[in-house]
Amino acid sequence: MAFITLDRSAFYHNLDRITEKAGNIGKVALVLKDNAYGHGLDETAAMASAYGVTKAVVRTVAEARRIEKHFAYILVLSEIPETPFSNVCFTINALEDIGCFPQGCRVELKVDTGMHRNGIAEAELERAFAAIREAGLELEAVFTHHRSADELGSDYFWQRKRFDIVREKAQALAKRFGFPRLRFHSANSAALFRTSQCRDDMVRIGIAAYGSLQMAPTLPQPKLKPVLSLWAQQLSKRQLKAGERIGYGGTFEAPEPMNISVYDLGYADGLLRSASNRGYIAPGGEVLLGRISMDNCCFRGEKEELQIFNDARRYAEAAGTIPYEVLVGLSPAIERRIIG
Repeated sequence: MAFITLDRSAFYHNLDRITEKAGNIGKVALVLKDNAYGHGLDETAAMASAYGVTKAVVRTVAEARRIEKHFAYILVLSEIPETPFSNVCFTINALEDIGCFPQGCRVELKVDTGMHRNGIAEAELERAFAAIREAGLELEAVFTHHRSADELGSDYFWQRKRFDIVREKAQALAKRFGFPRLRFHSANSAALFRTSQCRDDMVRIGIAAYGSLQMAPTLPQPKLKPVLSLWAQQLSKRQLKAGERIGYGGTFEAPEPMNISVYDLGYADGLLRSASNRGYIAPGGEVLLGRISMDNCCFRGEKEELQIFNDARRYAEAAGTIPYEVLVGLSPAIERRIIG
């Protein structure tokens, strides 16, 4: 059956670079949402914990529950719990949600500094602090999210400036409403590597840890290593005659006699169909032929075991998308094997 390998040495190499940039491992919160960007939640959490990461960021309570034994601190981004958890903080994404959290819940306030997706407006800060105090919640942090830190332009700089203003106001409000010292964090992977000095109390690192960060060519290019490789097993092989066509729609016609193999991966497993007929070449030199179907794909060659990709960025380019989509789309049912 098809399988995925996770290169522990590459993962730790990336965490080394991230820790150097952040200043210390205690600042690093690893983003493990959506099955650890497709890498496998349980496997990645265990490796990160063994490295020394003590903080994690997830999407749901269910994800937090699965990994809570590995981390002293977990931030949930998108769910309001029914009861508080001792080692889990929850995100306030909107002013009207504050009254929905259970009393005593540990919370972090997200502020919209320009992405215009989630978070309260800067003008709502005082109302938010008052409502959090009235609801009996434990406010621990204020944070924001960059919209374009990986792209060349001024967005990164003016968002940082706006968050500096938010930080100053929030510190004054914290004293007024009796909250202890707050944490402040804004840096995602791209923002961390753009900054000359990390001033955040914490950094939320996702795609960089997995070695698939993409920055505009003129921006810093950290030396990271892809962690995940996708492998498939041969189902059948045959020799095509010149003029014979492959798969649904017969979209590939053999220009000459050639040996081909069919493998046990398709779009049901997360192998994006949009890469079909776009000249994708696997790391070993095998060319993807015809349309990817639900459970199968076809490559030129006769290997019994084929590495489909070892860098999601290359496959994403062929599919016309970003590596995030390639990685998170990989089926959780595919076996993950840790190597290195």
